Amino acid sequence: MDVTLPDGAKLTVSEDATALTVAETIGPRLAKAAVAATVGGRLVDLSMPLHDGDEVSIVTLASEDGLEVLRHSSAHVLAEAATRVFPGTKVAIGPAIKDGFYYDFEFPEAVTEEALARFQTEMERSIKEAKPFVREEVSRERALELFEDEPYKAELIRDLPEGETISLYRHGDFVDLCRGPHLPDTGRIPSVRALSIAGAYWRGDSANTMLTRVYGTAFPSRKELDAHLERLEMARQRDHRKLGRELDLFSFHDEGPGFPFFHPKGMRVINALLEYWRAEHRAAGYEEIKTPIILDRALWEQSGHWDNYKDNMYFTRIDEADFAVKPMNCPGGILVYRSAQHSYREFPLRMAELGLVHRHELSGVLHGLFRVRTFTQDDAHIYCLPEQIEDEVVGVIDLVMRMYRTFGFEKVHLELSTRPEKSIGSAEMWEAAERSLAVALERTGLEYSLNPGDGAFYGPKIDFHIEDVMGRTWQCATCQLDFAMPERFDLEYVGVDNQRHRPVMIHRTVLGSIERFLGILIEHYGGAFPAWLAPLQAVVIPVADRHNDYAAEVVAALGVAGVRAEVDDRTESVGRKIRDNEMAKVPYMLVVGDREVEAAAVSLRSRAEGDLGHRERDDAVREVARGAGIPVPVLE
Repeated sequence: MDVTLPDGAKLTVSEDATALTVAETIGPRLAKAAVAATVGGRLVDLSMPLHDGDEVSIVTLASEDGLEVLRHSSAHVLAEAATRVFPGTKVAIGPAIKDGFYYDFEFPEAVTEEALARFQTEMERSIKEAKPFVREEVSRERALELFEDEPYKAELIRDLPEGETISLYRHGDFVDLCRGPHLPDTGRIPSVRALSIAGAYWRGDSANTMLTRVYGTAFPSRKELDAHLERLEMARQRDHRKLGRELDLFSFHDEGPGFPFFHPKGMRVINALLEYWRAEHRAAGYEEIKTPIILDRALWEQSGHWDNYKDNMYFTRIDEADFAVKPMNCPGGILVYRSAQHSYREFPLRMAELGLVHRHELSGVLHGLFRVRTFTQDDAHIYCLPEQIEDEVVGVIDLVMRMYRTFGFEKVHLELSTRPEKSIGSAEMWEAAERSLAVALERTGLEYSLNPGDGAFYGPKIDFHIEDVMGRTWQCATCQLDFAMPERFDLEYVGVDNQRHRPVMIHRTVLGSIERFLGILIEHYGGAFPAWLAPLQAVVIPVADRHNDYAAEVVAALGVAGVRAEVDDRTESVGRKIRDNEMAKVPYMLVVGDREVEAAAVSLRSRAEGDLGHRERDDAVREVARGAGIPVPVLE
């Protein structure tokens, strides 16, 4: 029989050929590297029998599909290890995920991360034994019989649609309910590591049993695994929760779970961040507004949030009427627009808001500043004419990219998301909106990818994904066209024809959540903020107590120049003070002793450049002020 290869070529194979046969026919190197195959676009085991006319592509670990197969197979080996280390363990699910895999278990006893080494030993034993992964298809009755002592597997089986194929995979004595595919045998796992332990509700529902989730990862080589582990260690060292405590930026308390408390140093960073944000937005033609945190229920019913977002909102009653704490800024901003009549001559109208919002998040998903219950969104809403959409979107893209470059985010991936299955508006409206966003992206010359069907229900959008120094990506900025809100709220403007028309509404954020963005910055910089963002930009270190008065004068001069500075007048040695301030990641240190007092000078040190030597005081103040100054937005 003949099968078709990815390049369109025909390959003749025997009637009993499998995907592995195709790899062996093509060549021994490919057969050795093969881990799975795609047949007719479906990922399958190498042992899958083929049929005449099948389209076959061999999968290796060099591909994303190959990595998924490797990691899914590693999850099964982890499950085998867990049941060996803790007999009586009930297994749940174990999928491959980005950069690794996990498996959920109900252990017969409390399990801590000390068990990871035991899991690792058992996994390595299974890999050394090179146990084949064997697929078996069974009836529903047989599957339930096999898993009668596994309540989570039995539940999954009972939930499967009638008539659906039920497949199992065995390796050695371990059997698991699984669609597959898998590696040919456990010995094909080149490198694997059990990483961490966390809690997870069965099926993500807090009403269900809390299970123990064991995370792991696997890579095509030990070198790649070691590089990944180094990145994880860097991430651990840079964890914003850890650095937030060490640098005295913020804290969390049981009295307000999910609500961050910002300390004076944390507020200095936030205020510097917002000062820069405001400068950029003023330069880009935005006016800033502020809307209330609590608004009437009727507004949220009109916006659709009451019906579609109520579970994530907080509520209160005022004068016997229902009110909600806002989870989003849009409805309040719309009321500002609606408070006056508008003409086409005003457009584009750009209104920005640093709006404090509250969203109810389950306690299990709270994570430092990355997932909180209150945060500040740097929203803006642009009201414009249809013919202004492209220019406004280009302006948003330019603003986002310019601001990201200021923070050192040079790698930004843009994604255009198109009409989802559930949406409002006509096909013509969507086609025009998507075309406008695509044309705007083309005008910028930036590369982007399509994300079909992932737009908002009210319009298409552009999402921006930034990459930090550890190679992780974060979606922060977004630019969305909205045809629903102007209709829901009966927004109008008077056109050139003196008739009333609907404006186009553009939603956009740059930083997204200020709190989350701060967490990203802390980890991106490892706590060593650029001088303009640092909570303490300069410290003046007197050599002895007799130099304290002069040190205070230097601090005063720095303050006049706009530099956040303090005197370190502790009774410690100069060397100790320098080391401590280096650990605190202070950008500039100015040491003053007898020689400096006599010459009205300082000895200047920079975190970035080291010892800069002797400087006259006023020259040093100007140099530090330049280095610590807020970036000035320059529009081309």
